[in-house]
Amino acid sequence: MDLTGRGVHEVRPVGKHLLIRFDDGHTLHSHLRMDGAWHLYSPEARWRRPGHQVRAVLGTAGKLAVGFNLHDLRWLPTKAESRLIGHLGPDLLDPEWGDEHAAEAIRRLTADTGRELGRALLDQTVMAGVGNLYKTEVCFLLGRSPWTPVAEIDAARAVRLCRELLLRNAWHPEQSTTNRLRRGTQHWVYGRRTCLRCGARVRRGTQGEDVEARVTYHCPHCQP
Repeated sequence: MDLTGRGVHEVRPVGKHLLIRFDDGHTLHSHLRMDGAWHLYSPEARWRRPGHQVRAVLGTAGKLAVGFNLHDLRWLPTKAESRLIGHLGPDLLDPEWGDEHAAEAIRRLTADTGRELGRALLDQTVMAGVGNLYKTEVCFLLGRSPWTPVAEIDAARAVRLCRELLLRNAWHPEQSTTNRLRRGTQHWVYGRRTCLRCGARVRRGTQGEDVEARVTYHCPHCQP
């Protein structure tokens, strides 16, 4: 599809959904899933991924936005966006986030008190934006394993931590949950062999079934 001549007036992320809104009342919707990405390049720069992964290129005289491995890519009227994102919970990076958003996220998180914390945090209909890395690290900061029932955690603190970690990393490519950017110190337990806090051996397991199965990590000492 040729979009030449159209102007982009807003780009809005909602969880892993990206809404690129054009001045003619249409939206280009993409979903990153596990391996999708948008890269920004100068026109003469070499792309960091192979060309066969490209599904979209948006360009101006001075910059290119290149979409790689965009498994979901749709062109639709902006007023119809709710068809694709209406099922999502409160967006943790919503610039208008306030007490009502937080209360709704808490309500959805605690709707099933017997649900495993890790699975509830990954449910985009509860809150939009938490991926597997943040789920793992939020569980660590709460001092509970990902298999802890939601009933046993402070739901308000869980929501607050999710938003805090996402905001902290919103404007740089590194995903640090420790406030450190030095290699090997960016995460407490995710992808680690030993806990960054106490040095205990990190346990690695799988949570969820089938397509929802995710590798997860926890420290048995810090997360009883």
